[in-house]
Amino acid sequence: MLKLISWNMAQRKAAWQFLASSDVDIALVQEAKEPPAELAGRFSIDAAPWQTGPYRLWRTAVVDASHSAEVQWIGTKPLPEAQSEELGVSRPGTIAAAIVTPPNGEPFIAVSAYASWEQSHSLTGRGLIYADASVHRLISDLSVFASKRFARDILVAGDLNILHGYGEYGDEYWAGRYETVFSRMAALGFKFVGPQAPDGRQAEPWPGELPRTSLNVPTYHTRQQTPETCTRQLDFVFASGRLADRVHVSALNEPDQWGPSDHCRLEIRVD
Repeated sequence: MLKLISWNMAQRKAAWQFLASSDVDIALVQEAKEPPAELAGRFSIDAAPWQTGPYRLWRTAVVDASHSAEVQWIGTKPLPEAQSEELGVSRPGTIAAAIVTPPNGEPFIAVSAYASWEQSHSLTGRGLIYADASVHRLISDLSVFASKRFARDILVAGDLNILHGYGEYGDEYWAGRYETVFSRMAALGFKFVGPQAPDGRQAEPWPGELPRTSLNVPTYHTRQQTPETCTRQLDFVFASGRLADRVHVSALNEPDQWGPSDHCRLEIRVD
């Protein structure tokens, strides 16, 4: 069995120290700054620049944390520059990918994904922020791996900054927009594999905006919240057909499990 996590590290040095003391094999991280010098030799990571766009000095990464699996990183390039052996990305820094071969296991592609917030055009007359457009760009970038039969199994995990099964405060318009993300992933052959209850603590008290039938588990807390009071799930895992049957995902969202980020870790076990 291979143990992975997906984790938005919130650009915090303490998150690298936390990861170094864990028993994780592979970490799919988002909003990760370059590891501190004292931990540089602890991990194996690709050589991409630690930035997303010109000003954000952090990125996604696939981190070999235990050296128990073989990891072959897939180079990324801005979409117009990518060659056939590279992964073209719409926004460099938001996708990292690698071929992971477990000991005595079959290789699969592991992808760390982050959906950046975007702001509405001034013509709308509203200063909205939204992330579903960024997720659709990620899906378009990942579609190069998809076909009727996957050449390799694929695991995609990360912080998508959207909601599952509902819209903010019960808004049906946003619920419909978010649903297009999950239906589009399914159309490409990526099954949503969690985390969902009971594989994680559900919000308590129950949020008024969340449908009572929801299996969502909160994975993020705002500055006004704590791990005990958080309400929204923003982090998700998908897998291609054959791999989906061998993946088990849990949200490590109990207060004593949470860690030094505003996102909890998603534990992904691959049999």
